[in-house]
Amino acid sequence: MTDIAADGLMPFHAMEILKRAKAIEAGGRLVCHLEVGEPGSPPAPKVIEAVQRALPLAQGYTNAKGLDALRDGLVGYYQQQHGVVVDSDAIICTMGSSAGFILAFHTAFRPGARIAITRPGYPAYVNTLLGLGFAISEIALSVDHGWRLTGADIAAAHAREPFEGLLFASPANPTGAAVDRAGLADIIATCERLGITFISDEIYHGLDYRAPSISALELTKSAIIINSFSKYYCMTGWRIGWMVLPEHMVRRAEILQQNLFISAPTLSQIAATVALGERDYAEAQKAGYAANRLVLDAGLREIGFDVGDPSDGAFYAYAGISRFSNDSMAFCEKLLDEAGVAMTPGIDFDRVNGQGYVRLSYAGKAQTIERALERMSGFLR
Repeated sequence: MTDIAADGLMPFHAMEILKRAKAIEAGGRLVCHLEVGEPGSPPAPKVIEAVQRALPLAQGYTNAKGLDALRDGLVGYYQQQHGVVVDSDAIICTMGSSAGFILAFHTAFRPGARIAITRPGYPAYVNTLLGLGFAISEIALSVDHGWRLTGADIAAAHAREPFEGLLFASPANPTGAAVDRAGLADIIATCERLGITFISDEIYHGLDYRAPSISALELTKSAIIINSFSKYYCMTGWRIGWMVLPEHMVRRAEILQQNLFISAPTLSQIAATVALGERDYAEAQKAGYAANRLVLDAGLREIGFDVGDPSDGAFYAYAGISRFSNDSMAFCEKLLDEAGVAMTPGIDFDRVNGQGYVRLSYAGKAQTIERALERMSGFLR
């Protein structure tokens, strides 16, 4: 059953499925984990080595914005990967992208402001905004258009119900859809024309399979950028990310950081500083995801899931289940309990049409993908 609070707050069903899967594993059964967007590999070995060396000494808080070495490293990252110059003072290191969202909302908007998000989309967007007392507008995307947002979509939604901000990810969770440079420029230009503050969630940057990732910073200085070491750098549990802010927002965000979070974890900042130099390792992991992506896509088609083209980026397949069920939560629970395959119900990402979809992560090991497909094939057929 789905628990919905009076303000619309819902559980994060990916984590609910994970909890259920862990209970099954505690009973001695092997579960194929496709439910959580978590890399199957640890951080680069040099990251672990650096933390081991730092452990005896790195016990205190850092500057609220973060270690100078990490922020300077991020300046280099933007120069090398995106060809843009960023002031290190505009960077705040955060407790994952999650803290970045909270800081961004409270920095850029008055209490109760309306912020637009896409549907389907990352469930924490909805739940964080509602939990913090903000209003939301959802812009519905279509599989017929590759789940990609356009400036026309934004303008039409704004005309129906004006909003002050737009939070958008490319590549996106759960669909893996990514817009190209022209598409991103169209989105940014539309926001600027309508006076909408644009928040660019770039957590899956580096994990584009068709073209290099494009940061909003390449096109504008007015956007809020949020990113994380969780996905590309295989550091989910380290809870370390960053944000880049327009100059007029930096001081307010810093004050909020001081009071809400004090600073990002010191050891995680040290680890992240080293991770920035370990892109060869990260690219090797990405190659594994790219192979998994094709195997999973072909397997899902053969079994009978409704799938479009393989995802543009991230490490997810968002697949229709019309041949099997019209209740994605019940479908996922049964598949987990009886076949030992964990995936996330579409209602996590789309409260309107998500009953007909599931999300599967291909960020794990190849053998996990292959075993899951074998189990699903036997069970669903």
